[in-house]
Amino acid sequence: MSVNTSRVQVQFWGTRGSLARPGRNTLRYGGDTSCVQVTSPKGSLVVIDCGTGAHDLGRSMLAEARGPLRGSILFSHTHWDHIQGFPFFAPVFVPGGHWDIYGPAGLSQSLRDTLAGQMEHIYFPVTLDELGASILFHDLVEGSFEIDDIRITTRYLNHPALTLGYRLEMGSACVVYACDHEPHSRLPGQKAQMHELDRRHSEFLANADLVIHDAQFTDKEYANHKGWGHSPVEYVSEIGQLAGVKRMALSHHDPGRTDVALDQIVESIRSDLKEKESPMHLFAAADGQVIELDVSSATTPKISRGKFSTTPATAPAVKDSSVLMGVSDAGLALVLMEAARVEGVRTNHALDAPSTVRMAKSARPGLILLEDQPAGIDGLSVCRSLRSEQDLHLKQVPVVMVADRERAAEGMAAGVTQWLITPFSVQYARAQIQAWLWRSACRWIRAALPADEEKRLAALRGLSILDTQSEERFDRITRVAAAVGDVPIALVSLVDHDRQWFKSCHGLSVTETSRELSFCGHVVLTRAPVIVPDTLLDDRFADNPLVTGEPRVRFYAGFPIFYTDGSCLGTLCLIDTRPRQFPAATLQRFEDLASLVQQELNSSPQQTAA
Repeated sequence: MSVNTSRVQVQFWGTRGSLARPGRNTLRYGGDTSCVQVTSPKGSLVVIDCGTGAHDLGRSMLAEARGPLRGSILFSHTHWDHIQGFPFFAPVFVPGGHWDIYGPAGLSQSLRDTLAGQMEHIYFPVTLDELGASILFHDLVEGSFEIDDIRITTRYLNHPALTLGYRLEMGSACVVYACDHEPHSRLPGQKAQMHELDRRHSEFLANADLVIHDAQFTDKEYANHKGWGHSPVEYVSEIGQLAGVKRMALSHHDPGRTDVALDQIVESIRSDLKEKESPMHLFAAADGQVIELDVSSATTPKISRGKFSTTPATAPAVKDSSVLMGVSDAGLALVLMEAARVEGVRTNHALDAPSTVRMAKSARPGLILLEDQPAGIDGLSVCRSLRSEQDLHLKQVPVVMVADRERAAEGMAAGVTQWLITPFSVQYARAQIQAWLWRSACRWIRAALPADEEKRLAALRGLSILDTQSEERFDRITRVAAAVGDVPIALVSLVDHDRQWFKSCHGLSVTETSRELSFCGHVVLTRAPVIVPDTLLDDRFADNPLVTGEPRVRFYAGFPIFYTDGSCLGTLCLIDTRPRQFPAATLQRFEDLASLVQQELNSSPQQTAA
């Protein structure tokens, strides 16, 4: 395939899910399992997953090669249909070639160990160590890294195996690969408000030019396949529309799905999109299909910026971490204990609420699993108790609630991190435990949404102030704040749904960042000033890309700004690149300046008109 240096090229080599199914009923969409080739504007080569489609890809590459090949392979996870083509990927056999191979870090086994396992002599005639090319392995967690001119962001997906999605940004073009993934909370045909974790998934897809998404089932089929780790096509369409995706490629087609049946599904979803007047183009990916994205006209993506490596330096800390289970149900405890045991994770087991709280204080676990059952432990009450403690660790440790149904609003108010809905398999529990332990090892905590989020956003948008020009009445205040604190940066930050936008920027050239990176989101959540004397000593921020990369925040002070109805809209914040401590009198001056911002915001022409 020739490379046009002004474009991103994406070619599908395998789009079937679970099991390769070549045959006359799958001729048009193909029968090979997952494999996608991405070529950047500068010619950088990335292969995503190595299902059976990797065989034809490798042969095609060698036919066009003028010497040893180099490139990168991103594995989403190590289920067989995503790795079984690797031993047949011819370029890795050629001496002089160089391949970097990336995939999710496991607690009990590395990516290299897993790939080597399927190439032991009992299964395959050539071992991993006997390949001709030079191969480097990279175990990944959530975060971002770069391959030549491609910036890649990783995000855990919802699947029974630990699975990563990949967001590839090349100039202004963006491609997202999200196989395999299941909705976090969905009833067949659900049209209700989307779960917060699904909204977070939509942020990962936000404004992408092309999303390649698992769509193995329909809503009707999904009713009998919950927990399998795959999405219904209706959900994929909804999440794509919410995220503002330009093109949505349905992939991981069910092995029993014929070309005719797939055509009917696509036509049905397209009719729905047309009725809604959605601009998103949806199609079913086919083996051999090529998509080209014009970099100059592609949508500029909005997601976390800043550079930090996803290759974990935290493996020893994760392996030393423990899991606390507050579970009285013997059957449930057995499943969770087995999931932790297989991963080699140390566990502590409490049988009642008082023991759970006591052990959380003494053992300082990396993850807490709580049942929420009327006849057992009242998990929400335990979670509220832990979050009310002065110990910062207990306020921040991930708490996963295990129950037969989700109580989202009550859980958010209690401080629940995530819900794990029964029934589930040992394999699914393993994946969830791994993901949360890796997340907790990273010293960067995204602020949760406040309980009044919908009301708050309505108030903010009602002001019609977002994306307006700078105004001297606000700029004057940030100049004074910077002078009073002798800091290089002072901002009036308004926290939107997926970003923080700066109405006034003193000392900073950008006008917005992702909400995921936002320090100010913590102020909005607590509705109180947040003072961070040294970010490197604070587990909420030490690994935040704004700390590890530009502008290298070391000190932060954020003071809340409220609307007339009591909603916290954002902050007046001060930032320094060195640790700082301020006396109470100076902090009071900053609060006074925040009050002036609040007065201006609530007396704006838009507010007067309202």
